[in-house]
Amino acid sequence: MQPDFITVTRFFEHITRLFALWTVLGCTWAWFVPTHFTWFVDRNNQLLGVPLISIGLGLIMFGMGITLRIEDFKAVLATPKKIALGVACQFLIMPLLGVSLARGFSLPSGLAVGLILVSCCPGGTASNVVTYLARGNLALSVLLTMCSTLVAIILTPLLTGFLAGAYVEINQLSLFLNMVGVVLVPVLAGLVFSRFLPRLVRYITPWSPVLSVVIIVLIVGGIIAVKKDLIREHAGILLLVVFLLHVGGFGLGYLLAKWLGFPVIDRRTLSIEVGMQNSGLGSALASGPKFAAQFPDLAQAALAPVPSAISALYHCLIGSFLAVIWRGRNPDKPKD
Repeated sequence: MQPDFITVTRFFEHITRLFALWTVLGCTWAWFVPTHFTWFVDRNNQLLGVPLISIGLGLIMFGMGITLRIEDFKAVLATPKKIALGVACQFLIMPLLGVSLARGFSLPSGLAVGLILVSCCPGGTASNVVTYLARGNLALSVLLTMCSTLVAIILTPLLTGFLAGAYVEINQLSLFLNMVGVVLVPVLAGLVFSRFLPRLVRYITPWSPVLSVVIIVLIVGGIIAVKKDLIREHAGILLLVVFLLHVGGFGLGYLLAKWLGFPVIDRRTLSIEVGMQNSGLGSALASGPKFAAQFPDLAQAALAPVPSAISALYHCLIGSFLAVIWRGRNPDKPKD
């Protein structure tokens, strides 16, 4: 590997590790200068007939796909129990927390559906960065993110339809087809590139995480910019329930991993994987015209993407806070 390439790679890695800072700065920027972000989530802005927000999400998933190898799937088969338990935790803890908080706080239907949707999304790629910083099990984190993303193509529509059905009738088939388009196709395309164009992928890979961070900031910032007035109107309850969702996810993920007998580094990993959702996916799904059309009240439909935007901010901050604490502790100490 050439020295210049190594230097660039390390620089991008450093930039990626500061994703929480970029998310906070992006959200703040979007709040005070909304027009700098609204263009990205405006579905009238398209490239080759595809909205920019959908293209951006596809690029994130493609970036995940190019990191996959056939060996990764072999690793899943080598430790099926741990992977299965991790994915089960992902799709049990967060959805149950989401629907419990929505009902417990009597949220308006738009916020309730939006909260349930993001809680039913898979783990986000940012969890891999946080796991690395927290000295967790990075290989397990990557595998859990990969598996939960693939499983989410089926489970996210099913769980959202089942749990949010009390608020609005969710078209599960439409949501499934959307998941196929924005998740499965780009991931498989990335996997094909990884398998047949390794030399090209070698040069794309360092750029991919940075691009993912930029796109996530654009999506989240765009939703915050567009929904600024709604966020201000519902700020108190909205900030509280999303905070409780992620604190509960991180905490219960760790405790359940401890109860299952996982070693400390795996407890950290499962906590991060459960606590950090793919909020960009939730924002994109909730802001789609077909999803909004399911609401009889357009005002409530406008609220649906907001929990995902706030979720991205919270899980970055909480995850980074835990990474700082855990990084300074020896994973072998029993008091961790």
